[in-house]
Order: sequence, then structure tokens, then C-alpha cells
Amino acid sequence: MSSSTSSEPTATASSAKDQARASQSGDSLIRKEKLPSGLYVVATPIGNLRDVTLRALDTLSSVDLVYAEDTRQTRRLFDAYGIKTSLRTYHDHNGAIKRPEILEEIRAGKSIALVSDAGTPLISDPGFKLVRDLREAEEPVIPIPGPSALTAALSAAGLPTDCFLFAGFLPVKSHARQNRLSDFKTLQTTLAIYESGNRLADTLADIIAVYGDIDVVMARELTKLFETFRMSKASDLIAFVKESGPPKGEIVLLASLTGVPGGEPEPEDIEAFLLERLDALGAKGAANEAAKHFNRPKREVYAMAVTLKQSKDGKG
Repeated sequence: MSSSTSSEPTATASSAKDQARASQSGDSLIRKEKLPSGLYVVATPIGNLRDVTLRALDTLSSVDLVYAEDTRQTRRLFDAYGIKTSLRTYHDHNGAIKRPEILEEIRAGKSIALVSDAGTPLISDPGFKLVRDLREAEEPVIPIPGPSALTAALSAAGLPTDCFLFAGFLPVKSHARQNRLSDFKTLQTTLAIYESGNRLADTLADIIAVYGDIDVVMARELTKLFETFRMSKASDLIAFVKESGPPKGEIVLLASLTGVPGGEPEPEDIEAFLLERLDALGAKGAANEAAKHFNRPKREVYAMAVTLKQSKDGKG
């Protein structure tokens, strides 16, 4: 792996011309229809306004009300596509008051959409308590999937994606942040977190303190004009940030905890793991632990364990 690579600004980034075309063609794209009562959890663009799905546009145009984290942010999307649905606010500060109101509105037969400022609601955004309350009340909750910074970053980062852990925003203070990172230390996974530019270097330093100088990817301003991916060792990214200054915009930071950059564990690593446990656990027990540790199929690891045990016992 090269020590550092970065991408040029994306050619598909949002522009004023794109948004103007979206506005002009919005009426012909959108199908407005009566929707059954319930909460529609709608994903909205994370940058480029043309990333929105047609179903999301249909839903936002058809529901009786839309609850948004910040109505000013959502209004940009509405204006681009000529959506006239009434907007109200729902966020962490007014949620306790709004949740009973929303429940009563749905019980009265209204269809309501929930959106966050960008991306998929509830993914480090408000909405968990509202969805939980509606589920407990046995009212419909309908996902309208679409853009997410998390999945966009994973899809283009070049780190393993067969197993990943999303940790949202880590604690602000270094000691608490390291404690949180330590919770994941034994996992063979790709760790994904949201981070700000001002805290990026400190978080990378804590990653090194807990995991060592592992492979990381910074995904910044996804789907926007200055979309950038930078892959490097954590120490190299710290040096880049200190030289260039804190990066602006929204960041997804991905860290490979697999021990193998962008790939699968080496057979030698699995064999060493098994050999340490064969005497105490036997082939089956050692294989179960190894399969979980390396995220490998149990049958495959068990075959390795049996072969190693036979060799140790002089039967191979």
C-alpha cells in the first residue's frame, strides 16, 4: 500500500446548473399520491442534490407533513424539486414534546416523513426515540432508503467491507475516546466513525495509542465538489493534517482492525492462533475461536485445526 493517496474533486459533484435542471424537471419526475398513515423515514442527499431517489421525492411530495432536523437545510432540497409539503422541526431538543404529537397525528390518519439534515435519519442523527415509540405503539414505520455517508465511504475506501463496525461520533476527551476505542480492540473489522477536521489529528493519535500505526482512510465532503479520499498509515495522515491544516467539511474516518490492509488474514496468522489453543480447547474449540477472531467460515478453519492437530500428534 502506498503511504498516501488522494482523489481529485469528484466530477459528479453538485453544481448550480445541476440544481437548476433538477428544479426545472422536478414536476415531471415526481408522482404525488395519497399515502397510508405512518412514519416514512426518508434518506436525503449528503451533498449532491441529484443523489436523491425518485421514491424519496415521491414520498416527500405526498405525505401530509415533513419533520426535519433543520427546515432551512431541507428547504434547499424542496426548492430544487418544487416540493410544497409543510415543514416542521424535529430534533434532540424538542423531541420529548414532538413525539406524542407525531404519534397522535399518525393515529389520526396522517402520513408523516422524517428527514435529517443529510443522509439517512437515525444514523448518528435524531429519530431513534421516535421510531421506538411508534414501534411500541404498533404504528407503521416505513424506510425510504437512499444516501448515507457511512456506506458511501465504505464503498470507495478500499478497506475490507465483509465486516464493519459503525461507532458514530467518539467521545470528545482523549481518555474517554481511547476507552471507547479499546472496546473494539479484539475485533477483526473495519471501524467507521464520524469526525470533525479540528479533532481529526487527536483522534488519529488515540487510534495509534490503542491499535498501533494501522491503515486508515479519510473520506471527506462525500458527493460534494471537493470530495476527497486519502489512504495512508494513521501517522502519515497526522503528518498531512499538521502540514495542511485541519480539513474542512464532514469526515468519515475508516480504520482497518483486520491486521491486513485491504485484504484477508494470512493462513500463517490463523495457524499460529490455532496452535496456541489446540492443546487447551481441541480442534473444534480452537476453530470456533479462530473463526470468530478472523471472521472466517467455521468449516474452513476447522479443517485447518484438524490438520494441525494431526501434525502435532504425529499422525500427519
